[in-house]
Amino acid sequence: MGTPGRLRRGAVRALLVTTLVLGALMGLLWAFQRQLVYQPDPSAVPAAADVIAGARDVTLHTGDGLELGAWFVPAPASAPDDHLAVLVAAGNGGNRLSRAAFAVELRRRGLAVLLLDYRGYGGNPGSPTEDGVTTDALAALAALRGLGYPPGRTIYFGESLGGGVVTALAQQRPPAGVVLRSPFTELADVGAHHYPWLPVRLLLRDRFPVLDLVRSSDVPLTVVYGDRDSVVPTRLSARVARAAPSLVEEVVLEGADHNDAVMFGPQVADAVSRLADEVR
Repeated sequence: MGTPGRLRRGAVRALLVTTLVLGALMGLLWAFQRQLVYQPDPSAVPAAADVIAGARDVTLHTGDGLELGAWFVPAPASAPDDHLAVLVAAGNGGNRLSRAAFAVELRRRGLAVLLLDYRGYGGNPGSPTEDGVTTDALAALAALRGLGYPPGRTIYFGESLGGGVVTALAQQRPPAGVVLRSPFTELADVGAHHYPWLPVRLLLRDRFPVLDLVRSSDVPLTVVYGDRDSVVPTRLSARVARAAPSLVEEVVLEGADHNDAVMFGPQVADAVSRLADEVR
């Protein structure tokens, strides 16, 4: 006669234990999610001129009081008078040293370049958040203006998570054009793809609503992505391209994964150059 009661009590205990474990897991994910989203290389980087001939270090002054290191690569002397600058907002990993070769490719095409490192990256102080990295991008834009490149003479290049940064920046300071490399629709869509068993949309603090921002912008846009992307699903990048009111070009690199060398190479630099020619 006592067996059903014991079974019910055992079921209740099991439910409580499961609830406590899931609650603890959700709490840990809430507390440490930014360590999953942002994966900086915090190492100090060399002087810009030691890596790229003619480049120089610049200091960015953020609206919340941080001083961040960045690299400026001037356009070649042979560049036309109406040449543009490219503000490079990288993805969630590495630091500006790993984008040096890409900056050289852009300079070869007559463009000036500012390589932005967010707070917490490349020896910079602070810890990255969505608001924080957007603030860092605004500081980079102010530095470019001081170097003679207002937003109207600047192309914003956003790589993966950097696409979320530059689309938000474009809403506040419209540029000459935007290039999104491997963009997602919003960060939650990437999280839900990789962790379908978790309530990502409920837990995620940093949103980066790229698709919504692209839909509401008439800034000329180029979208570049690989068709074998294992980090940001190709369908998400394709949706961003389809949503753009002023799409200039959609470039699909065959066989390319998210961090393959081709994604930092001449073909991507060529796409930036074609957009520059379009918006001059």
